[in-house]
Amino acid sequence: MAVYKTYDATGIREDLADIIYNISPTDTPFISNVGKGTTSGTYYEWQTDSLAAATDNKAIEGAAAASASADATERVGNYTQIATKTVSVSGSNEASDAAGRASEMAYQMAKKGLELKRDMEKTLVGTAKVMSAGSGSAARELGSLASWVATNKSQASDGGDDTGSGEANEGGTWGKGTGLPTDGTARVFSESLLTDVVEDIWEQGGNPSIIMCGAFQKSKITGFTGNATKYKDVTDKTVVNAVDVYVSDYGELTVVPNRLMETDKVYVLQPDMFSVDYYRDFQTTDLAKTGDSEEKQMLVEYTLCSKNEKASGVILDLTTS
Repeated sequence: MAVYKTYDATGIREDLADIIYNISPTDTPFISNVGKGTTSGTYYEWQTDSLAAATDNKAIEGAAAASASADATERVGNYTQIATKTVSVSGSNEASDAAGRASEMAYQMAKKGLELKRDMEKTLVGTAKVMSAGSGSAARELGSLASWVATNKSQASDGGDDTGSGEANEGGTWGKGTGLPTDGTARVFSESLLTDVVEDIWEQGGNPSIIMCGAFQKSKITGFTGNATKYKDVTDKTVVNAVDVYVSDYGELTVVPNRLMETDKVYVLQPDMFSVDYYRDFQTTDLAKTGDSEEKQMLVEYTLCSKNEKASGVILDLTTS
């Protein structure tokens, strides 16, 4: 007897799950850990200052007061940068009964919002660039983190900055949003490189709490002999081959992996000394309708504020494989 099987049938409805699976990472560790502020212009300025070096301060009894002296504060700034995403959906598409979402426009806008935030993270920590005022034909650009952290650095001996080579060089505009380090010979990330930078930051007065790095450098930290315990939980009995907290001589630092940052750098950050400041926070605008479609633009205009870069540090010129 012939059996009528599903292979022979033509009227069976398709079985399409009403869920959309998306594993693309949406975390933005730098933006999530630093502060948030506002700016009232496309060029945002602030001031930094520091105390005079401590001395053996002594005066002769009865002597007249010494003449007053004071150092001026340093005025620095950064340009805002505009980032946009656009969505265009046809009338027929919006009216359709789509699997996994009630509205195609709403789904696409939510997706573009996540993409826009990832673009911001990539701009801030995954791109080495200086600020630019822009023009009628060129986009205005912010100076990324790489252009701000300069004082406390570990750099290859043949690496440099905008005025010279070598780790001891502190001049130029690197550290002010208008200069960048130049690459040196790549070297393996080691614990001594990290501890040297942490010590330098402490001597400057900083109190860093975060080590931010990519996956490859995170694996190097896991192998450090001075790291925290690798046991997740005493009662769990499960060994986790990762380090989430590094215990230094100057305090504990949380190791924060970042998928979007430059892979040949490791940042040691005091997060309250940075903020992402918005000239125009996330906003959505309906664009002019030109036919049987709906079009929207999502926009954000923001900049990076480095309140005092001496509170953080960076390890440069690292191997990535």
